[in-house]
Amino acid sequence: MKKFFVPVAALLLVLVPVFFGFVPQLVEFTLNRVAVSTSRGVPPQARELHEALEIVDLHADSLLWGRDLLEKGSRGHADVPRLIQGNVALEVFTAVTKTPRGLNYERNEDNSDNIFWLALAQRWPPGTWNSMTRRALYLAKRFERTAASSNGKLVPIRTAQDLASYLKQRKENRGITAGLLGIEGAQALDGKIENLEWLFQAGYRYMSLTHFFDDEFAGSSAGVNKGGLTPLGHELVRQMNARGMIIDLAHTSPQTIRDVLVESKGPVISSHGGLQGNCNNRRNLSDDEARGIARSGGIIGIGFWPTAVCGRDVRAIARAIRYAVQVVGIEHVGLGSDFDGSVTVPFDTAHLSELTGALLQEGFSAAEIRAVMGDNALRFFSENLPKQ
Repeated sequence: MKKFFVPVAALLLVLVPVFFGFVPQLVEFTLNRVAVSTSRGVPPQARELHEALEIVDLHADSLLWGRDLLEKGSRGHADVPRLIQGNVALEVFTAVTKTPRGLNYERNEDNSDNIFWLALAQRWPPGTWNSMTRRALYLAKRFERTAASSNGKLVPIRTAQDLASYLKQRKENRGITAGLLGIEGAQALDGKIENLEWLFQAGYRYMSLTHFFDDEFAGSSAGVNKGGLTPLGHELVRQMNARGMIIDLAHTSPQTIRDVLVESKGPVISSHGGLQGNCNNRRNLSDDEARGIARSGGIIGIGFWPTAVCGRDVRAIARAIRYAVQVVGIEHVGLGSDFDGSVTVPFDTAHLSELTGALLQEGFSAAEIRAVMGDNALRFFSENLPKQ
């Protein structure tokens, strides 16, 4: 027995530090990549315009990976120093609470849980291991601690008043950025609508109804049944409307989109993705779905990864934005990068000026670029966040 125990114990002494110390970093390094740049640099005209913008990105999963977001990272896409370097005024940090094994855009069951292993490797509290709600609350606390330790460089936004005060401050100090919390998938409620209040009080201001699988509330574009709102889902829409919590239709099925556009009394968004008319796949919106979101008064965030835009370079993103503008109008289009969302993108947040340059090359005017890069989203949040 002793002969067996000693080598096993020795092996564990090696493997446990590797699991807790290196696995999260290795996983992120593998999944959150920046493509080899083919950019020839950003022209002075584009750089000057970029520095004058108020940039808003509607979707980044940076909280998930456990990096110190106050330090400039050597992996991944976004952190506070790179947001400031890229002149990002507001980043939406989203909570990912569950993803399925073998994740794909066509069909996923809900009976596996990749985030459990990531939570274990990052030593999240035991209460988070089997509760999606507690995972979301933990990530909100992670965001709060980061903001509190940032010496004012990361400003948390919960209300329209917060946003107005911050933008006034930023006129005097461009060396700051801000963060708003969102949730990717209503599985974060653990099937209980009453948990919505906990998430709202923790600072979450929008939530998509599904992620990569069908849940108790709605069908996903990548789920098994891909149905619409369930009876519980209809109630969830009403409860989110009552709180002024914004509904995100990213990842939802066509029937869910139709149901929400009828049920919701407030504007809705699609935080990150593309349009099928430009890049035809199940994940992206049809032109009619995009027009429905626009008619609600919402915003469509164009993603930066190949499935969203059918290309791997910055010009593909600019072309996808051009197509969306042609379909829904300039005032309803924004940025939805999916930074740190297990995707490969052409640049990280520090190099967003490449997109400004590509939009100029695509023929956008300075006023149109200001609208898409942030003014549309700032207007939307100013009008739709809780007032105070």
